[in-house]
Amino acid sequence: MRWNGYRDSMREQAVRLVPEQALTIPKVARRLAMSAKTLANWVFRARQGQLAGLNKTRRPVTELEAEVSQLKRDIAEARMERDILRKPPRTLRRRSQPCR
Repeated sequence: MRWNGYRDSMREQAVRLVPEQALTIPKVARRLAMSAKTLANWVFRARQGQLAGLNKTRRPVTELEAEVSQLKRDIAEARMERDILRKPPRTLRRRSQPCR
């Protein structure tokens, strides 16, 4: 079920990114193109075991709002993939001549 543009599974995945990848909440929020405050609330509720009951009293978003939100997430994901591909691979450089 979709509430305020976020699926329950997306919310759970976003919360898991914080401890699993040892990232800060603002960094994860930027990667997912979402509010850091929203993510902080989700993380706080997850630590208290209340994440499943979140947003039960809120109205479902319209189809247009959901589409806009999905497109924003898709753009953020594409940007993240682009940025990863732009970074040079970290490899060990071999010297062509021995050190003297």
